[in-house]
Amino acid sequence: MTFDARTIKLLPAGEHLTSPEFPGLRIVATESGRAWTYRYKSPIDGRMRQTKLGEWPAMSVHLAVAAWDGLRRAREAGEDPALAAKEARAEKRRQVEAKRRQAMTAAYTVLDVCNDYYAGHIRITRQRKGAAEVRRMFDLDLGATASLPAATLTRSQAFDLIRSIAERAPVQAQNLRSELGAAWDYAIDSGRLPDTSPNWWRLILRGKIKSKGKKIGGQHVGTSKRVLTADETGEVIRWLPNFSSLVEDVLTLYLWTATRGAEICGMSGSEVREEADGILWWQCPKEKTKNARHENATDLRVPLFGRARTVVLRRKDLYGAGYLFPAKTKVVKPVEQKTVQVAVYHHQPYSRTRPDEPRPRLPVTHWAPHDLRRTARTLLASIGCPNEVGEAVIGHMQPGIVGTYNLHSYDDQRVEWLRRLDAHLEGLARR
Repeated sequence: MTFDARTIKLLPAGEHLTSPEFPGLRIVATESGRAWTYRYKSPIDGRMRQTKLGEWPAMSVHLAVAAWDGLRRAREAGEDPALAAKEARAEKRRQVEAKRRQAMTAAYTVLDVCNDYYAGHIRITRQRKGAAEVRRMFDLDLGATASLPAATLTRSQAFDLIRSIAERAPVQAQNLRSELGAAWDYAIDSGRLPDTSPNWWRLILRGKIKSKGKKIGGQHVGTSKRVLTADETGEVIRWLPNFSSLVEDVLTLYLWTATRGAEICGMSGSEVREEADGILWWQCPKEKTKNARHENATDLRVPLFGRARTVVLRRKDLYGAGYLFPAKTKVVKPVEQKTVQVAVYHHQPYSRTRPDEPRPRLPVTHWAPHDLRRTARTLLASIGCPNEVGEAVIGHMQPGIVGTYNLHSYDDQRVEWLRRLDAHLEGLARR
């Protein structure tokens, strides 16, 4: 049968025409039109295959025969036209996808990596204050690096950024380097950066950024952690009434409970109750502690003795179930830890804040509120408190396998050693 126009036009849907002159060439009728195809046995695996040549009448008989002849010659030369066309289409798709990804990664900047990491991880897992600090670092410390394509960031570019910050603020540089390393891991895990992207932040300046210690009065005072001596502790306790009642009470709880400032400032009356043992317990919810992100963490339970009990009961009488250290704002919220830190600094002999305002000056210098927590922990050790008990008292999670399997609450030991700490502190106060 020959391929004439009238026969092709009248061909019913689902039928096809062939010609002995052109083996394998056929025209196939469908509901939507007519198409030329080449059906053949593959020289590669012997399977029957078919490849489309074009649409009729746009492709005439003569053009179809010419296309058929080219594919037939390729088949006789050992090629499989259908497989070759399939591979060509796949290669084209790969090229298009590579160009798309190249354009996407070129437009995906360092700041974009940081923004995705902040929105997808930091904002969800960190407490408000910590999340705000990470956001501040990303907004202020990236400089010109923020607009660089993340996928092509070089080791020297990463190095230059961290080194420039380390020269003026080593601790800030360490924190930024750590957060950028985590942000890069997040971007690679999410597929926004190629798997082959190097995480230079994990590799540069490892162990080479050293803190110079804090400055007081323009002078570096080193990196050693301040712990008050027994005599200094007693002197500070006796001096506490010179502070406002709020600051005095917070500092008292630092010493008598060894808990964190944020936990103390955020204490609510609803978290405090006398239990069956007759002891007043403060149960600080896990979500208010620094351990909130750890799955195995629990609420922090603190028995209150001596001055700690007096402070909490007095404030509970004043504020009921609400915040026991409320801020002086229209919005109901706890006082910020920084307020207490500023108050202590204001009374240090070297403080130059509000120079014209007369104030009593601390006899014990160069300490901050958090140093009282460290002092309380040291005093516990000095009176014989076992290490694991002391760590439980201050709310530290035990590391590694111990923290996984040792889930003892230490309630009895907390009672014993905080009661001893109360007696010891009172003894220091009377010296």
